[in-house]
Amino acid sequence: MTAEKTNVEVRILPDGDAITKRAAQKFIEIASAAVRERGSFSVALSGGSTPKALYALLASDSAFRAQVPWEKMYVFFGDERHVGPDDPLSNFRMARESMFSKSPLTPGQVFRIKGEYPEAERAALEYERDIRSYFKLSAGEFPRFDLVFLGMGEEGHVASLFPGTKALHENRRIVVHNWVGKVLMDRITLTPPAINNAANIISLVKGAEKANALTATLERVYEPDQLPAQLIQPVNGTLFWLVDSAAGSMLTRAIHD
Repeated sequence: MTAEKTNVEVRILPDGDAITKRAAQKFIEIASAAVRERGSFSVALSGGSTPKALYALLASDSAFRAQVPWEKMYVFFGDERHVGPDDPLSNFRMARESMFSKSPLTPGQVFRIKGEYPEAERAALEYERDIRSYFKLSAGEFPRFDLVFLGMGEEGHVASLFPGTKALHENRRIVVHNWVGKVLMDRITLTPPAINNAANIISLVKGAEKANALTATLERVYEPDQLPAQLIQPVNGTLFWLVDSAAGSMLTRAIHD
């Protein structure tokens, strides 16, 4: 992943607040364009503290809230833990508390991964059916999300695509369950080709502890089994990295804001 890519933009911002505001601006820009072009906007959300701040800003800040096309918006999730919707670890619970409950979104506009099922594979299969139904997909087709949000872990994982796990090599399914030995838990996650078929992907990364992984992902040898974030390469879309100065401190090719 060392070569320059014209559909990849890496921006270093001062801090987490700056990332949140820039991400909110991009969110509204992409959502508005999608609604103008097709009459609806589909987004796959990420878990994590940085996305949580973004969701809260969109729902609670009057200026941003007024620009979100809430009634035309359909919400999905990039991944979920194998837990119920009220569990403190649930990505759905975080999004519900930070955005859904404070916004005009209706339950019918939110597609939840049912992590409470005893078998994570059942949750994955049902979620894939939900996505296929919404996007009206034929066999072998992948969804075209208008926007997918991602974070990145200290070891380079994105969504629930962790180093050395089987989901990294999945190229037919849209959603799979993925056992992650590091956390001793099953996860349910979008697959790399499902993410890479999105029109826009925004990766939010902050913190000095992620500087090594971020630099290796963007500027070192391509080893996606060790750095799953390197798998994120949209086939016909744009990838935006919004990182703070600490996470981006080692980068040599980035735009400084």
